[in-house]
Amino acid sequence: MASIGVFLVAPPLVSWGLERLVQSAMPRLELIGSAPSLEEAGPRIEAMSDGVVLLDFDDGQPMDALVQLQQRLRAKLLLITQSCDAAVLDDAVMRGGVRGVVRKHDPVAMLLKAIEKVHEGELWIDRGATGRIFMQMARRKATEARDPEQSRISTLTVRERQAIAALASAAGAPAKVIAGRLCISEHTLRNHLTSIYSKLGLANRLDLYAYATRHGLNK
Repeated sequence: MASIGVFLVAPPLVSWGLERLVQSAMPRLELIGSAPSLEEAGPRIEAMSDGVVLLDFDDGQPMDALVQLQQRLRAKLLLITQSCDAAVLDDAVMRGGVRGVVRKHDPVAMLLKAIEKVHEGELWIDRGATGRIFMQMARRKATEARDPEQSRISTLTVRERQAIAALASAAGAPAKVIAGRLCISEHTLRNHLTSIYSKLGLANRLDLYAYATRHGLNK
């Protein structure tokens, strides 16, 4: 059986312990790299065709970064965390593409098993989270059935929603001004707009302003 490639995204001290844990499970698992943040790990984990990315979610990893990453990531994403915020963790699964959540107080054997199960395609979350996520998905599908536009809107990332709100609140402002308000470059803003237009079926900023006003995305 081929080894499961594991890439670690965690601060150095946490990563040091996880590296030794993964190495202790060789040849079942194989450590293929590590980085202290998603930003630094980006190109390397996006190049992975398989395997598991083990992410320390207590190190300030932004949700919108997870949402954008899951659109490009082929490896499975598994969180380790001490957070008890069910809403945030459920959101990480539903929008962030996370395939499993392991608490830092869980037994070591559970983390090793979670890596294997997530790699096999299973979802590793507790029963409470399973029930909550199922209900949220059912409510979302019911809403989308009543309003097809909600299906499109639900594909927007957090940063894309922020860009829409900024543009809608200052429709005549130059792109440079809007980008400055969002603390991003004009190039990044253009990339957001290209994605937004594609997802919502729009052609330009005027269309976007009208759409945002009509659907309450200008707040």
